[in-house]
Amino acid sequence: MILQTTLCLAATAAVITFWHIVRIGQVRTREKVLHGDGGNVLLGRRMRAQLNFVESTPFVLILIAAIEMTAKAGAWLAIVGSIFMLGRVLHAFGMDSDKPHVLRMIGTIITALTLLGLAIVAVLIALGRF
Repeated sequence: MILQTTLCLAATAAVITFWHIVRIGQVRTREKVLHGDGGNVLLGRRMRAQLNFVESTPFVLILIAAIEMTAKAGAWLAIVGSIFMLGRVLHAFGMDSDKPHVLRMIGTIITALTLLGLAIVAVLIALGRF
């Protein structure tokens, strides 16, 4: 069984992780910060955005893979996963701001709804109700 949706979304997650690394590296190089955040606020925000991505993405990918393995998935699952990835990128851009930013809020809401929605679908599948 090839999990096409999971594979594509995992590849997308790898690219987004690389993007986070580049953004963090740009600030590290410019500000000459070798370890930690060096007290640099922007670097701290970018590091936190990367960690937020790393904290939620494995759960989403596991749920997507499990749902896809049940053969209950369709195009909707790829759409949900793509929206999640977009939300994580929006969140990262919003984290650069020193004030509340709409992109951060949108990214956070998308992440929370994706996690909750996929968890509900997974439970419904397990109970034979989906």
